Amino acid sequence: MDKLDYELLSIVVPCYNEEETIPIFIKEIKKEIKEIKLNVEVIFVNDGSSDKTQEILQDVYTNNKSFVRVIDLSRNFGKESAMLAGLKYSKGDLITVMDADLQDPPTLLQDMIYAICEEGYDAVATRRHTRKGEPLMRSFFARQFYNIINKISDIDIVEGARDYRMMTDQVAEALLNMKEYNRFSKGLYEWIGFNTKYIEFENVERVAGNTSWSFWKLFKYAVEGIVSFTTMPLRIASLLGAVVSGFSFIYMMIIIIKTLVFGEVVRGYPSLMSVILALSGVQLLCMGILGEYLARTYTEVKDRPRYIVKSILDFSSNSDEKELKIS
Repeated sequence: MDKLDYELLSIVVPCYNEEETIPIFIKEIKKEIKEIKLNVEVIFVNDGSSDKTQEILQDVYTNNKSFVRVIDLSRNFGKESAMLAGLKYSKGDLITVMDADLQDPPTLLQDMIYAICEEGYDAVATRRHTRKGEPLMRSFFARQFYNIINKISDIDIVEGARDYRMMTDQVAEALLNMKEYNRFSKGLYEWIGFNTKYIEFENVERVAGNTSWSFWKLFKYAVEGIVSFTTMPLRIASLLGAVVSGFSFIYMMIIIIKTLVFGEVVRGYPSLMSVILALSGVQLLCMGILGEYLARTYTEVKDRPRYIVKSILDFSSNSDEKELKIS
């Protein structure tokens, strides 16, 4: 690459309890920065960590003021909010989002830059083409999630897609213009469009520490994705209600005819209870589906800020900036 149309690369790194991985990450990213023919800023976003992450980030900033910025959120708002904060405060005309645990290989940065600068893509995303090393149960449910959401929604999410991607500032601006409170970035990336290239890589284990993504958190995230990008569950609830109502009507007609022909006999308690329990289960299921959509509507109309910035360590200012910002 002899000539680049872009000058500054912003690398956004959301952090939650990453005290063990940050020193390793900064060491590896500095190696890659030396090979990149762009100015680089690394923006760490501390998402309300409960360990020593912020203290370590302050040391990293002190030792690398020429290219490191640190945004400290007032509490844990979740990775989606941390990524959003990083995008908002990034100054680059190229922006990358990646994790601090090195499961997103920094060595791919050169290929991503090439794809945008030389091949003309608007964004470059990554995906794991294998899930080697991941628990079998988690892999199974992850595959089922992608199968389900791609069948019932209007977007196609690439299986194994990571949040690790590089984009132009135009793409980042489009993401920032998506104002919803409940965010599912994998879906948002696909919804906004743009010409995107996918780079495949082998699954990489965390360099240190433990993941904060439990099975329950992943399940809630999957529900968030489905509810955010399709109303199909509401249609299924309506269809299920219609089907059950149809069977109930048929069963009622059978009972009426049987009574007229053979007379009424006091019996059928087991079948009666089965019908009642079945109908109650369907009603509760449909109410639960409605509740999921209603809950998200409730959080949207409150219009609360998606995150609150407690402090910023910024190399571009003469002194360390510390202030409360709400976004």
